[in-house]
Amino acid sequence: MAGKSTTTTMGLLLRLIDEGYSVKAWHGSNLRGALRGVTASQAARRPAPDRHNIWEIAVHAAYWKYIVRRRITGEKRGSFPLAGSNWFRRPVAGAAWKDDLRLLAEMHHEMRRAVASLRQADLGKKPAGSKVSNVAIIAGIAAHDVYHAGQIQLLKRLTGR
Repeated sequence: MAGKSTTTTMGLLLRLIDEGYSVKAWHGSNLRGALRGVTASQAARRPAPDRHNIWEIAVHAAYWKYIVRRRITGEKRGSFPLAGSNWFRRPVAGAAWKDDLRLLAEMHHEMRRAVASLRQADLGKKPAGSKVSNVAIIAGIAAHDVYHAGQIQLLKRLTGR
């Protein structure tokens, strides 16, 4: 957030996505904070059959950061490192929890760079194929992170952590 004032729309958006993911905020745990200390075994536990686990939520969040970056930059589909979309069954043979946490961090940093590169005039524009503006998409990804951070906190309590 260095150098960006929260008095500008861009500054506020960057602050929102930072607080939703990794910067301390008044609302409690952000996404990275909710995942801190979670082991692969804990992340893989399901609250019930056919329900998403912490691991899947983390990869889902990574995917949507990719989608936001792609939408606001006009990037073509197909560059997300995992095959599939939206929800990714985890764990699977060869999947590593720490690798997927690194994927989440990488997707966040790439998305944040894309947001920071937008001009003020770009914020009100609707990306091709979108029903909402860039500013709504960016604010939405911050809310998405906080929403899933809350889910993860509940799942940790349900699974005894």
